[in-house]
Amino acid sequence: MKRGHLKLTGIGKSYGTTNVLRGVDLEIQPGEFFALLGPSGSGKTTTLRIVAGLEVPTAGQVLLDGEDATTLPPGKRDVAMVFQSYALYPHMSVFENIAFPLRNIGTPGDQLAGLVREAAARVKIDHLLARKPGALSGGQQQRVALARAIVRKPALFLLDEPLSNLDAKLRAETRVELKRLQRSLGVTAVYVTHDQEEAMSLADRMAVFMNGVLVQQGTPEEVFRRPASVDVAAFLGNPPMNLLPARIENGIATIGTTSFSAPTMASLGSRDVVLGIRPPDVAISERGIDATVTMRENLGDDVIVDFTVGDHLVRARSAAMRELAEGDRVHLHFGEGDLHVFDHKSGFRVAR
Repeated sequence: MKRGHLKLTGIGKSYGTTNVLRGVDLEIQPGEFFALLGPSGSGKTTTLRIVAGLEVPTAGQVLLDGEDATTLPPGKRDVAMVFQSYALYPHMSVFENIAFPLRNIGTPGDQLAGLVREAAARVKIDHLLARKPGALSGGQQQRVALARAIVRKPALFLLDEPLSNLDAKLRAETRVELKRLQRSLGVTAVYVTHDQEEAMSLADRMAVFMNGVLVQQGTPEEVFRRPASVDVAAFLGNPPMNLLPARIENGIATIGTTSFSAPTMASLGSRDVVLGIRPPDVAISERGIDATVTMRENLGDDVIVDFTVGDHLVRARSAAMRELAEGDRVHLHFGEGDLHVFDHKSGFRVAR
């Protein structure tokens, strides 16, 4: 078995009567870049800390490369972690910060300097080894934290929102470099983020957490194209999916006062649902759902337009809507094949 195989089975975590994780089952293959995505408080960081050994689960089992690591302390696990705060030692030079984990495991001195310089060179900070962290920019500090994590060549590379302290331009640049670094090392990476753009662009596969529950996992494309629930649908996309209460009656869908034929929904019978439509799939037509333009945002290549449909907000993203102005009354059209159907009560996706 290759190094870096991770399996979580039935992981739960409680603090007193508060359950922060419930029944998390997850398997990550060696060499994967895997993202844990979710809003604040969803349980993703707690999951990462359990993998790192910084937290012990209340229930379930952690397997690292086939071995039970559920109660192993962090130092006994072949993992390295990069924290959101970078956690650098301010009194140590960059060289000493990177060397710290090697000294902890007793790496011989004649090997240590070469390993430190190799790790620093991989993240392009080998010219900064004599400096202290306080003399570095945020981006440079982040690279030191990455070098310190990779210098031991761990089986698992754990990253907890490592780019969140960088400005938008540097974050986008570093994202590309981070993926390239992970690929060149061949290491398994588990990456925690609340930023769906980061998760979508970096991950081979991803898991979406909501309220302590792993609600969906798959490739970014799978999760985006077929969200498992209204919560996932509302979390992914920029802007996220529009979600509109509707009534299905034997192949006829009704939103507000407008009805339209929906043959693929005929098998659903008569029921209340929530219909989802991505902003790029919203179109204007001569006939359709009555809507009023309430706002437009010019993004350069695209325009985001807000419409009111009855009491509901619908957002569209399309360069073709550039000429619309606030107050314009139009008709919106949703292609049946672009509609996502969710159960009104449970919020889960309905097969059709």
